[in-house]
Amino acid sequence: MARYLIHTPVLSEAQQLEIETVFSAPLVKISNHFRCDSPLMLSPEKLQSLRAQLKLDINRLPEDYQADRIKLVISDMDSTLIAIECVDEIADMLNLKQQVSEITEAAMRGELDFASSLKKRVALLKGLETTALDKVYQERLYLNPGAEAWLEGLKAKGIAFALVSGGFTYFTERLKADYGLDFTRSNVLGELEDKLTGTVESDIIDAQAKADYLHELCQQLNITPDQVIAIGDGANDLLMMQEAGLSIAYHAKPTVQAQADTAINYRGLDACLDFLA
Repeated sequence: MARYLIHTPVLSEAQQLEIETVFSAPLVKISNHFRCDSPLMLSPEKLQSLRAQLKLDINRLPEDYQADRIKLVISDMDSTLIAIECVDEIADMLNLKQQVSEITEAAMRGELDFASSLKKRVALLKGLETTALDKVYQERLYLNPGAEAWLEGLKAKGIAFALVSGGFTYFTERLKADYGLDFTRSNVLGELEDKLTGTVESDIIDAQAKADYLHELCQQLNITPDQVIAIGDGANDLLMMQEAGLSIAYHAKPTVQAQADTAINYRGLDACLDFLA
């Protein structure tokens, strides 16, 4: 039997009939979503067609996935937990947003090496006053829809949350303090006399570093990788996602959606709680 999740609290009669017909099995309402244990294993193409037709997030759980064993969620920051790319917004303070965002997009699609692309983007920020970072945090940074409910739901279940980012400690540490996150890791921007130096003053958090951090936290928490959910949107998240017991592509680039276990494209981050019910 294949277990499918339909990530919506409400279905029309027509939608329910269509899904039950496709899956040859009844739907059961669970909390804020529906589940279906089907004798059919739909192809990725058929499942994607159903999602597009109904404009709903529908996912099949891996056969060996056990929700009650999850002890850690590890998440990307930019365009995952938060709705912006911080480096792009910092660059906007120098009227360089378009130039930097083009590099960011190419890196997230996996077309550029992440470390070299980050160095290139950060170099363009040289000389910017560090007060611009606070301006970005206060005026432009906001959580993606459903994020606060997601974080609160994880706390209620006693599941730790780690934020790992190819972005910058200025933002991850502020988010950690403001939302009570358990763990964070990201890059340190070079500063001198209250201005950015255009350098990264730490080992760059690239795809391998994110995967390594997942394993480091597993050792620290005395758990195994199959007890971890990893979520991200860009190519820099793929190695981390491949190591986890369940991977979620959140409004992600096509290359990430193609490789992740599950995908959320219509709902907000609170839909991730469905995987834990």
